[in-house]
Amino acid sequence: MDTSGRALYAPRIVGRPTHSIRKGGGDAVTDHKADMSFDIGENFGHVPVLRDRMADLLAPGILALGEHAVIVDGTLGAGGHTEHFLRTFPEAHVIGVDRDPRALADARARLAPFGDRFVGVQTRFDGVGEAIAEGEGKIFDLARGYGIAGALFDLGVSSMQLDQVERGFAYRTDAPLDMRMDPTHGRTAADVLNTYSHGDLARILKTYGDERFAGKIASAVLREREREPFTSSGRLVELLYDAIPAATRRTGGHPAKRTFQALRVEVNAELEALENVIPVITGLLAVGGRAVFMSYQSLEDRIVKLAFADLTASKTPPGLPMDLPGTAPRFRSVTRGAEKATEAEIEENPRAAPVRVRAVEKLPGPTGEQQ
Repeated sequence: MDTSGRALYAPRIVGRPTHSIRKGGGDAVTDHKADMSFDIGENFGHVPVLRDRMADLLAPGILALGEHAVIVDGTLGAGGHTEHFLRTFPEAHVIGVDRDPRALADARARLAPFGDRFVGVQTRFDGVGEAIAEGEGKIFDLARGYGIAGALFDLGVSSMQLDQVERGFAYRTDAPLDMRMDPTHGRTAADVLNTYSHGDLARILKTYGDERFAGKIASAVLREREREPFTSSGRLVELLYDAIPAATRRTGGHPAKRTFQALRVEVNAELEALENVIPVITGLLAVGGRAVFMSYQSLEDRIVKLAFADLTASKTPPGLPMDLPGTAPRFRSVTRGAEKATEAEIEENPRAAPVRVRAVEKLPGPTGEQQ
């Protein structure tokens, strides 16, 4: 029963054991962080993806600033990457950013032994510049005075959020259609399904989920919501089984994964936040500081790729033998294209399979300034 006393829709998943909904159980991660068939409650469920490699990529800038080094963990989550950084770099400080108040509270408790070397900030990650400008304390003063030594953004939904059934991120568990990373703010996935026009629904399903049957699914949603508004994931999953042809359902993973990804991206304005944060964080970097982005789907990686290509390109007109004053690139690529996980890393943590890593380093200006 929901809070109004009305019986919730009971999905009819008959004869579909491969994709059955598990009431109250764990969920396999979506294609955003590998569409695997394991439960995220297993031991590797909260192991940070490429933990050691991330520390290696950030190390030069952190070691150069020494006791003045500040790291931004723009996607704090459970705090696994941050804990590793604080242990690996004993002089460094970390500003951890997360819009999810529950995740932030749990991470603060986990990282309490590090004292004032860690500060948690609740904001969407593209608000990190304002947080540093307005914040008080040693870490914020270091970040303003010396710049950021390193920044990491591990994009997408976290396994911890998938594991919280009531959040509605999981398509294998019947739950309220919420999907907000900050559950206190903004529209829900149910709001999107119940209010968007056919054209807007089809657009987000196609653009954010690469869903072949976006128009057909949008039509089915509009028909169903006339009968009764959407409230739970089970009813949406059942609609997707009916809307997507059987031949397609037999290949390509769970038939709901693309729609759920698209709804989550729309609800949380994830691509907008990513586009906004790249100029913010690269502007905050100290010389020698590095920004690292871990993407799990092509739309994210394309945004990072294009932004980094612009940052690392000379603005001198083609054909000139040298850079004109003020046109030399201020960044260099650290990774060659998009770096992928090794077979050994994927075996250790299967969530690393789809990851694409890109990193840039800030170069000195024409007069050798340090910021």
